[in-house]
Amino acid sequence: MAKLSKSREGSLQFWPRKRAAKLLPSVNWDLLKGKEKTSSILGFIAYKVGMATALVKDNTSDSMTKGKKIYLPVTILEVPNMKIFSIRFYKYGKVLKDVIVSQDKELKKIVRIPKNLRVLDSEIPKDYDDIRVLVYSLSKQTSVKKTPDIIELAVHSENKLEYIESLVGKEISLRDFLNFELLDVRGLTIGKGLTGPVKRFGLALKQHKTEKGVRRPGSLGPWHPARVTFRVPQAGQLGFFSRIHYNLKLIYSGNKSEKDINPSSGFKHYGKIMSAYIILKGSVQGPPKRQILITPSFRPTKLTAKKKFEFQELIT
Repeated sequence: MAKLSKSREGSLQFWPRKRAAKLLPSVNWDLLKGKEKTSSILGFIAYKVGMATALVKDNTSDSMTKGKKIYLPVTILEVPNMKIFSIRFYKYGKVLKDVIVSQDKELKKIVRIPKNLRVLDSEIPKDYDDIRVLVYSLSKQTSVKKTPDIIELAVHSENKLEYIESLVGKEISLRDFLNFELLDVRGLTIGKGLTGPVKRFGLALKQHKTEKGVRRPGSLGPWHPARVTFRVPQAGQLGFFSRIHYNLKLIYSGNKSEKDINPSSGFKHYGKIMSAYIILKGSVQGPPKRQILITPSFRPTKLTAKKKFEFQELIT
């Protein structure tokens, strides 16, 4: 019988504190669901532009500032279009077949591309449980990078195969995804490198007259067990960890051709937005230009969902 255990609590849920293996984190797609009677992909690749201040009109029904213009701290993400690279068929939680449907030149730097593509209809297995897609960002539409990022995404639709076939060979825009007002943001934090236990775990500084260092733990543990356990705060990696921000409110979504929000000299450490973008309330982990994965909210809260803001202008 399998061992029953509860999920990790407190700081142990972030263990081990080491550098992430990849820039775009994996997602448990079984937990995410789309809106009923709509077809959409359940994720989108974005790039962090930076933070700014937004002037918005508060339209929340029971807010003390209802009808007034207020300032909010916001984060801007640039969201270029995506394309489908391959279609994955799953059976019992494992990949049954992976059908490649794209031969774009940009992909040669990151994956192997076959010389000839097979007909999709002849490659579809007879029996499968789920279908997901491997998509890549058209990062050449931005001013940040040319090499695309690739990730697996789930699809929400009554007929998933028919919906995916309608997207093959086409550019997937933000409008094919953005049916949600609350979003979860997955990405990596800013890497700080090797840091000591005070900065890494928040240890209190010892008295200045201590003989064995002010910024060190008082003890490495008891006599027995005769080893240093992992619970002892020690120096090590800080930052470049995979983290999730839940329930970020969507303030505004647009395109440079519709509404240009670029400052005259561009955004600091990023440059100018060249494609679609979204504005989210609050902060997002990572430095400018960092790859971000946005998904529908996993556990939306009523308090955040009922807030309504009308975007007026961006103050950088």
